[in-house]
Amino acid sequence: MTAPASAAAALAVPAGASMVPADPVLAVAFWVGIVALALTLLLGVQIVRLRIALRRRQARAARALARWRPILSSAIAGDLPPDLPPLARGERLHFIQLWVHLQSSLRGDAAAALNDIARRVGLEHDAQAMLGRRARAERMMATLVLGHLRERSAWPQLQRMAGNSLDPTLALTALWALVRIDPDAAAAYLTPLFIENDDWAMSHVAGVLKEASVSVESVLVEMLPGLPRERLGRALRVADALRVTVPDELLVGALDDASVAVVTAALRLVNLPGSRERVRALLAHEDWQVRVQAAKALGRIGDRGDTDRLVALLGDREWWVRYRAAEALVELPWLGRAELDALRGSLTDRYAADMLAQALAEERKSS
Repeated sequence: MTAPASAAAALAVPAGASMVPADPVLAVAFWVGIVALALTLLLGVQIVRLRIALRRRQARAARALARWRPILSSAIAGDLPPDLPPLARGERLHFIQLWVHLQSSLRGDAAAALNDIARRVGLEHDAQAMLGRRARAERMMATLVLGHLRERSAWPQLQRMAGNSLDPTLALTALWALVRIDPDAAAAYLTPLFIENDDWAMSHVAGVLKEASVSVESVLVEMLPGLPRERLGRALRVADALRVTVPDELLVGALDDASVAVVTAALRLVNLPGSRERVRALLAHEDWQVRVQAAKALGRIGDRGDTDRLVALLGDREWWVRYRAAEALVELPWLGRAELDALRGSLTDRYAADMLAQALAEERKSS
């Protein structure tokens, strides 16, 4: 027998014999290899399917944008089309994403034109249906749509979403939508909620309530006299974040409070001379944060006699107190550049003179 023939005879598997090795270790390795090969093939098939699905979604999105972007752009420009093409089911999500993107940067007539287009294609009904779905992204998008449309019928659903403590971002978006829909009703509902909840960042509170600041002001002014001490500081910070004007008579008790947080929050709101005497007394407060805010407040409401009080604060042991006192002096309307330069030259405390010089340099740079 020749050599090739003998090799072929050696590799041939006898009829009825199994390809699985008889050795248990080799058999396990054989089946592991088979399973790994099968999984690799399945993974490859799945990757191909996902790629095909992605390309199809991208093609649908491109077609939807090519169809609706010119229509929305014309509406923004004031040229509302008399007839609209039907909004296909596969286009709806892409249309909503484009519509929300455009709406977020518009105001006035342009935003109203987009709202008109949205209602003509029944977007408010789609958005309300999306609120009940499990996909978080769809619920977020639907909340934005309903807020921009000021859809009053969605109020109960949005109010339930606003109470969802497990998803603060979605809850804040729902709160924003409530303010857009009905600022007065939202102010009455949200203001106590924000005062009671310390977990909400003040920047978020201001962002949500800024469109209802007038309504919030009336709610706050009504609430402040009856608030417990532990909530008063939070309420005053909300007022400060929204630039709400709080009457002096409501700040009187807060300025005399034993809590540093309450006093500093009240000082930020002082804008009328009726609180001048109390602010002057707080210049000597033992807490440096109070002295900082008192210096700033005196710069807003002080008279000529307060110049010496602010000059005295330039020698405070705390850097921030000296800095705010110098800023207040620079901002006093009756002190011109010549008077301030003369004042700086007359200071015997080197640190006080340096601080006033820094405030003057910053004022020159900004002007």
